[in-house]
Amino acid sequence: MNYTDLKDKSLQELNEMLKEKKVLLFELKAKLKTMQLTNTSELRVAKKDIAKIQTAITAAKAN
Repeated sequence: MNYTDLKDKSLQELNEMLKEKKVLLFELKAKLKTMQLTNTSELRVAKKDIAKIQTAITAAKAN
């Protein structure tokens, strides 16, 4: 996911994407605790995606 893809989306779409990514992060953390997560780098990617979406939301609110 690139920031350039996100900056063209509406605020509502960004909020929906943020909600989905937070649910995904929660599921990944649960899998990590139960030793079911094999690729731990997915956590880092999910966190970075959340940060990118939050940045796009802040930029959209400023305009």
